[in-house]
Amino acid sequence: MTAEDLAITHAAAFTAERPWTAREFADLLAQPTTRLFGDARSFLLARMILDEAEVLTLATHPAHRRQGLARAALTAFLTEARTSGATRAFLDVAEDNRPARTLYAAAGFTEIARRPAYYTAPEGVRITALVLARDLTGA
Repeated sequence: MTAEDLAITHAAAFTAERPWTAREFADLLAQPTTRLFGDARSFLLARMILDEAEVLTLATHPAHRRQGLARAALTAFLTEARTSGATRAFLDVAEDNRPARTLYAAAGFTEIARRPAYYTAPEGVRITALVLARDLTGA
């Protein structure tokens, strides 16, 4: 999967905010702490440093939603994070992104903080980001 593939899926999935460019994906993929899960239909990009694992982005192309692909990528991420010695996983998600919040809640993530007006929608509306975390030391 190339940085261009990731940018295409990200642009299709994130229409309410600026999608990431192929160059941004290439730069992230070049970092030794970055991990990629899934495929061009649905992927999760993460960073693992010491005992923490961070979801940088999770994107599913609209043509492939509701097929369990995001859940599979998230599960693979959590498994590798735990295996790699991470004790906590975290991420941020737009407060108005109900499908993502439902997915993360089902995977055991809970809200630990808020970032008011963190995201900006194309029409200029500011959206709060929820910071979610999950303990990886248990089952």
